[in-house]
Amino acid sequence: MSYCTKERACSDLAKPPVNEPREAEQFLMQTPQGNPLLLSHTLQELLSKDSVQVELIPEKKGLFLKHVEYEVSSKRFKCSVYRRYNDFVVFHEMLLHKFPYRMVPALPPKRMLGADREFIESRRRALKRFINLVARHPPFSEDVLLKLFLSFSGSDVQNKLRELVQGVGDEFVTCRLATQAKDFLPADIQAQFAASRELIRNIYNSFYKLRDRAERIASRAIDNASDLLIFGKELSALGSDTTPLPSWASLNNNTWGTLKQALKGLSVEFALLADKAVQQGKQEENDVVEKLNLFLDLLQSYKDLCERHEKGVLHKHQRALHKYSMMKKQMMSATVQNKEPESVEQLESRIVEQENAIITMELRNYFSLYCLHQETQLIHIYLPLTSHILGAFVNSQIQGHKEMSKVWNELKPKLSCLFVGSSSMPTPPLSPPEGNFFSN
Repeated sequence: MSYCTKERACSDLAKPPVNEPREAEQFLMQTPQGNPLLLSHTLQELLSKDSVQVELIPEKKGLFLKHVEYEVSSKRFKCSVYRRYNDFVVFHEMLLHKFPYRMVPALPPKRMLGADREFIESRRRALKRFINLVARHPPFSEDVLLKLFLSFSGSDVQNKLRELVQGVGDEFVTCRLATQAKDFLPADIQAQFAASRELIRNIYNSFYKLRDRAERIASRAIDNASDLLIFGKELSALGSDTTPLPSWASLNNNTWGTLKQALKGLSVEFALLADKAVQQGKQEENDVVEKLNLFLDLLQSYKDLCERHEKGVLHKHQRALHKYSMMKKQMMSATVQNKEPESVEQLESRIVEQENAIITMELRNYFSLYCLHQETQLIHIYLPLTSHILGAFVNSQIQGHKEMSKVWNELKPKLSCLFVGSSSMPTPPLSPPEGNFFSN
């Protein structure tokens, strides 16, 4: 079940005619004139491509039965559609099939049993990060796969996604520059690749630690809120105590009664302080921790891409070369042993096929490096996100401390009531005297 705010427009986007050339097959990353390898995007341009919201759909049946559904809303396509986790899985598979040499962010894990609300919320956040990274990635953003996923209002979205990829070929087949990739690469591309990989690994490790600390800071703010709330409730409980006061303890004054009356009202301020602390913690979770997670997801997708390059096309190329070497040895042996002409011709034919396979593998290897070069540039385009994250963190701290300071200052005059009750009892200072309180 799904819906679109502009159903007809969305439906047209989601159903491109089969015989028309797809935009993805014609699309090239925005590049400066002259060298298609170099990108000219800015961070703001990438962020403005789309903003996608992923929200849990409230289920009347409850969250713990068959499956969880999400409402996925695209600002760019002005559409809202319903998607299940498995729809994201198929979309992810089709992206990897079509763009094996690009950064395809990983999906959060699927938890079969015992999916509690905390896990479901964590996965929702991860799915939101995933779809926003995809929607802002230059080739993905112009591909019909993304348009269909964000706008198709039918119930068989998984089959539609598979149909779009079937028989099309990957980006190496559809990109007109694929076979010329080597011509645009610098001579020291392998050294650059190794250096970039090491740099981004170091950046990832540092941001991973920053994210952990930011999580702890946000968590402490929420824990602080809980402590403040309990502190205020205990003061209120103390002020509401109805235990009779023995006459010999009162000493002809009503100090305890006055104190109780004053303590009762303090819980309001402490509840307000707790509310401010919760707001600060939640704000830092959304504006700081989530942005750090987004950047970490992007960096992890780069690390995964590097691994695919080494274990995929590079490994296949090396295996093809080894197989070709073995065939040549067999050919030499057959020639020396004067084997049947038919057998020699078959071997020659296989060698020619293997030579063609090696040529294709070499072209794919260079195209993979070409894409890696561009993906490395994308990582560096995203690096200024660091300033956005730090700005959000600083602003949250300033705003949070400012609002809590206001409540503390409003609370301070009310404490004077705690020391009224006996004309002979002086009002103590609200701050300790200068010097060490515990000095001898």
